[in-house]
Amino acid sequence: MSMQLLEAEFCTEELAVQEPANEVHVLGHQSWTTENLCVESYHEDILYYTSRWDALCPYVDVSPAMLEMAAKPFIVYAVPPESPYGVPINDKYGLVHAGSADFWTESRRSRKFKELDKLCKDLVTTFTVVPGREVTTEDVYTMGGEHFANYYIHDQEVEGFVDYIRDLDLLVIQVHAPNGDLVLTDVSILLPQRQQVYGSFCQWNRDYKNKSPGIYACLLASRWTADNGYKYYNLGPVDDYGYKALFVTDFEPIFALAMTSSDHPLALDSTSPLHTDFKHEVWNRIHRHL
Repeated sequence: MSMQLLEAEFCTEELAVQEPANEVHVLGHQSWTTENLCVESYHEDILYYTSRWDALCPYVDVSPAMLEMAAKPFIVYAVPPESPYGVPINDKYGLVHAGSADFWTESRRSRKFKELDKLCKDLVTTFTVVPGREVTTEDVYTMGGEHFANYYIHDQEVEGFVDYIRDLDLLVIQVHAPNGDLVLTDVSILLPQRQQVYGSFCQWNRDYKNKSPGIYACLLASRWTADNGYKYYNLGPVDDYGYKALFVTDFEPIFALAMTSSDHPLALDSTSPLHTDFKHEVWNRIHRHL
């Protein structure tokens, strides 16, 4: 075990004694207590921990104090690119340069978009911008509860999403069929300081699979991005989602942190996220530039 990790674990023990579990910490768009910071995650049957903003939020700020109080092994994905913390991992964000005219005029993309529009011409679309402070956990489940169940998104991660958006706005796109069926609900976080619209989740009706609703949602969100003066629509991680290739124009490195002991079962399993996402030599590395 590294000296750095030993120091972190020692500080964690001190914090557990000195700090009330319900004391609220605030950093960027995030707030947490010792009790709700970590979410149980599993690789096969091996328990490890991620943050409560992991599944649905775009950029997760960290601090040494947060890392010290977290249960281990602890993995934080999507540390902001300008942060002094985190290291690049084996995945990346796919950005859609929707604000560029070239994005829309590229021949293959333009042809595919026309095909999608023709396929979905009978559908009715609404775009709504909602202040995040007005959105409740119940609202989020109404928009994406089925999606969360299908992708094993934890209740604490939904609560983390509600926490994250309290001072941001959401773009909610809904598409209905002529008979009134809800075909899809797509939810994005507006990040004006980054000139980004970040796609958090999309829930779509399996009865309308022939309409390619997931891809159509990307098209609608990209159009809204361009029409409303934003530069990029952020599709999130792209390595496991081939359909996103039609849209992606730029890649942004994803930075992350992995805090673990070298003899933990997660560290000993070569198929775990510690190995597939990180190089061994960057485990327990907090600072991006040493």
